[in-house]
Amino acid sequence: MRFAAVLRTAGELLVTAGVILLLFVVYELKITDLQTAQSQRTLRSELQHQWAAPAPVASPAGGPQLRAADPGQGLAVLRIPRFGAAYAPVVVEGVSTHDLELGPGHYPGTALPGQVGNFVVSGHRTTYGHPFTDLDQLRVGDPVVVETRDSWFTYSVTSTRVVPPTQTGVVLPVPDQPAATPTQRLLTFTTCNPKYSASTRLFVLATLTDTHPKADGLPTALAGFSQ
Repeated sequence: MRFAAVLRTAGELLVTAGVILLLFVVYELKITDLQTAQSQRTLRSELQHQWAAPAPVASPAGGPQLRAADPGQGLAVLRIPRFGAAYAPVVVEGVSTHDLELGPGHYPGTALPGQVGNFVVSGHRTTYGHPFTDLDQLRVGDPVVVETRDSWFTYSVTSTRVVPPTQTGVVLPVPDQPAATPTQRLLTFTTCNPKYSASTRLFVLATLTDTHPKADGLPTALAGFSQ
């Protein structure tokens, strides 16, 4: 009888542990998605309001000067035609835990969209809206479009890499060349790899191929999409 009671207690504990684990998985995979969806709606509304306001004073070189947003605030909108017309997450400034819970984040200190250097964006792959869940599906030549207040910046994917978490040279202004002076306008995506793991990092590298004023309508890469 005592042995049977021990088995029954052990079984109840295992069931309870299983329920707790299931609830945790549901929270991580579903509830965080709902939280990020709400955050994205707020960010999109704020960004649209900001862009609708009078443009900043032109810089001496001519044209408005793109500036980094405050941490956790919207910076740009990302569009990847391979992922469909509905894919348009707001990129926030920063890559802290909180920032990446809001959406894909721009690495502070790296180039801004369209600038010379390396515009680096990180994002979750399985939780918090999982904006980069299908990043491994991008192929060389695929367009990536970054929308700012005044412009569409179209980048073309040039390569993908899977590397150890300690190998971070790919996010330098000139990837893997710490002493080099940048001359190209690059974009680099970074996320955990494989899905549901952080044992390695997946990087997707791209080069700017077109700058298109928003006043002229959608860029070629987004032909057929609604603005």
